[in-house]
Amino acid sequence: MLSTPSPSLHLTQFSLPRAIEMASSTQFSLTFKPSPSPLFSNFPRTRFGPFTTARPIASRFKVLSSQTGFFTRLGRLIKEKAKSDVEKIFSGFSKTRDNLAVIDELLLYWNLADTDRVLDELEEALLVSDFGPRITIKIVERLREDILNGKLKSGSEIKDALKRSVLDLLTTKGSNTELRLGFRKPAVIMIVGVNGGGKTTSLGKLAYRLKNEGAKILMAAGDTFRAAASDQLEIWAERTGCEIVVAEKENAKASSVLSQAVKRGKEQGFDVVLCDTSGRLHTNYSLMEELIACKKAVEKVVRGAPNEILLVLDGNTGLNMLPQAREFNEALFLPSPSSRY
Repeated sequence: MLSTPSPSLHLTQFSLPRAIEMASSTQFSLTFKPSPSPLFSNFPRTRFGPFTTARPIASRFKVLSSQTGFFTRLGRLIKEKAKSDVEKIFSGFSKTRDNLAVIDELLLYWNLADTDRVLDELEEALLVSDFGPRITIKIVERLREDILNGKLKSGSEIKDALKRSVLDLLTTKGSNTELRLGFRKPAVIMIVGVNGGGKTTSLGKLAYRLKNEGAKILMAAGDTFRAAASDQLEIWAERTGCEIVVAEKENAKASSVLSQAVKRGKEQGFDVVLCDTSGRLHTNYSLMEELIACKKAVEKVVRGAPNEILLVLDGNTGLNMLPQAREFNEALFLPSPSSRY
């Protein structure tokens, strides 16, 4: 009597890549080569008695081919995990979206008698959506004044006025967006911010834009702390066709790298030097002092440099970006940096 080994037991003796190889080879042997494959030489040989006959080899192949169901289930699990990760990303915006959706419900059946109640609930919805207290009060009081003056008479008009108020605040505060590079070459731009905000990527995009406008760009890999930061910036330099200055040795100071880059930019006639810096928390005193040292090193080479200091903020940060901007501004622009603390 033939003693057939259990397929599941033999499958566990191999690693996952080996099992995938076995499954794919089995299908190939079934279709194109009915003879035994040397791939199965590692299986324990079946012992036959004097009056027993071997089963057809195809039956062994059939048993092993059934194990492909394992890989089907594995692929399904990977697909579900990827779908779950994507849903987590989009669910991060759901809170703000749901809070703002309350405004439509508030204004749908609005009437003049419920003005105070509706505006109070509108104020709460804006605060929960991270508009901030000062901006929220300004928007709500402007709507209240227009309602009492008879300028807004329906919920749809209030909604349109709310949109205009938000848009006016954004366009008014963001009107001065031109870079002030001056007339002295090279113009120096420093990119600063907390960890993971997108500084290096923003620097690469800025280099691409300035390069297309005809400027001669030099990049400075001032992020000497993060692993592979210089490699990432070198890729951006290759993509944009710009030159780059990196640290000559490990554990080099960021201030020395930026100083060398600005010197080279001055000697070789570059139009703009883009200085990347390490990510740092605005609450870490020593790291902020290191950033101040980078600014002073650049200023020693070119008087008045850096021409611009760009703070990169993550849009998902919320109101925490306000203290970030405040601390970086005080560290880099106040005459006495120690007065920050």
